[in-house]
Amino acid sequence: MGRFDNRNSMKMRRKKSQAKKKEREQRRAEENTAQKKKKKTSKK
Repeated sequence: MGRFDNRNSMKMRRKKSQAKKKEREQRRAEENTAQKKKKKTSKK
């Protein structure tokens, strides 16, 4: 066991990947809402 092995355990990796996934989805959602707003303003 290394000093930082608990940060690289399966549990930790799963947690990190979940966090990254959430962040990606959040960013995608923000981009989509921004695009929708731009489309609505351009029609007027």
